[in-house]
Amino acid sequence: MKKILTIVLALSVFAFSSCDDFLDKAPTNSGDASTAIQTARDAEVVINGIMDGLLSSSYLGRNMFLYADAKGGDLTIAAQGRGNDALYVFDHSQTSGTYSGFWSTGYNLLLQINNLLENIEAIEAEGGDSVENFDDYKAQALTLRAMIYFDLVRLYGKPYDYDKSSWGVPDITTVLDASARELRATVEQNYTRIVSDLTTAEGLFTDHDARNGFVSYYANKAIQARVYLYMEDYDKALSAAEEVIGGPYDLYENDEWVASWSTQFDSESILELYVLDTENDMGTGSLGGYYAREGDFGSVLGYFMASDYFLDRLGEDPDDVRWGVMTYDELSDTRMGCCYKYLGGVNQPGDGKASASAVNIKVIRLSEMYLIAAEAALLKASPDAQAAADYLNEIRKRSPNLTPATASTVTLDMILDERSKELYGEGHRFFDMMRCDKSITFNDEIAQLLPPTRDKTIDRSFFRTVLPISQDEINANPDIAAQQNPGY
Repeated sequence: MKKILTIVLALSVFAFSSCDDFLDKAPTNSGDASTAIQTARDAEVVINGIMDGLLSSSYLGRNMFLYADAKGGDLTIAAQGRGNDALYVFDHSQTSGTYSGFWSTGYNLLLQINNLLENIEAIEAEGGDSVENFDDYKAQALTLRAMIYFDLVRLYGKPYDYDKSSWGVPDITTVLDASARELRATVEQNYTRIVSDLTTAEGLFTDHDARNGFVSYYANKAIQARVYLYMEDYDKALSAAEEVIGGPYDLYENDEWVASWSTQFDSESILELYVLDTENDMGTGSLGGYYAREGDFGSVLGYFMASDYFLDRLGEDPDDVRWGVMTYDELSDTRMGCCYKYLGGVNQPGDGKASASAVNIKVIRLSEMYLIAAEAALLKASPDAQAAADYLNEIRKRSPNLTPATASTVTLDMILDERSKELYGEGHRFFDMMRCDKSITFNDEIAQLLPPTRDKTIDRSFFRTVLPISQDEINANPDIAAQQNPGY
């Protein structure tokens, strides 16, 4: 992405702060904020800033991925106290371990998006032949708004198929007055908003090309595929995934898969965020650092490693190409529990920048679309088990010694296992287990844990599988206290 440019407007109020309530900020239509976006170039600058904001450590730059993998059973820890292990042991309350950075970062980004959309709407309402075409910027903004809301409702709300009438997150689509005290919408209302934004945006994109570092038409369709899968609208999920599969992308061949992690914007990359080594590289605090072996990358502590359960799954085929990004962990020189995707590979080549940890974040890859297509084809009202097996086998062939799936052998568990192996470290496992109503067993034996905050095995009935609304938010917006998630 392009480096953020400075424009003179009140976007300074968007500076991220986990201590500030998103509803207790000065309104963004104060000062120049409501008039500073006048041209398509201004809109581009704001989009640049939003894309950079996605890379916050509290969001897609790190913690969103850690959240899903640490809680999903594919990761474990060697010892407590190294950093973010509260995720692994579910040590959350409304006053500690809240991970409120998800909330504050998400709503600050939404504030920027809503301000941009309102500015564009005002310009277009003036009319005239001189008004520039803002459609593409609206498409990007609406798609990003949908993606952020999708992530927020997965963090704070119950799975759609489990209890869509339960509380989700506040549905904010306008620039609010400083005195506003918005309450939570339901999970179903959140998903209605998400789908509306995505489908509206779909028709506004000015081209159907792949885009490096920005949201494209196909990124929009890929997010639609994800959302419809979570809603169990399998026909729409399959349709969206198949459209992306038929787009300008190609699956990695087996001999390309490992090298893809040291390559920027490769053939599978649908949405990839550009990490600058001079601007947003987190070094030892990056995803690469959190998955690296203790002491192997600078002063990293060895935060997370693969669980025995994941290694057994990947170990079904010793020739699986995905072993190529794994290396030994601190437990022994034979236990291949450390994933080096986010250092470019086991030799820490990075992806062409001066810092090995400044590796682009691959938010959506084509392989995920094949796995969504497989699951949707299998579970739709009129199942197509052969299509499910065919889509699954396109990814399963990365384990060359495993017997291909057939129409008579393909199962949901087989697809979920393949999602685990293919998307390990990319922020999916916990959410997959929750939406599919699967229990999660944790590999606590390694750290000799008996955590008081969760059992060894949990399911989605456990109240800590959704985050609490933090006390800071409640202090700023007392009315939302009545909507606290049960159990907190």
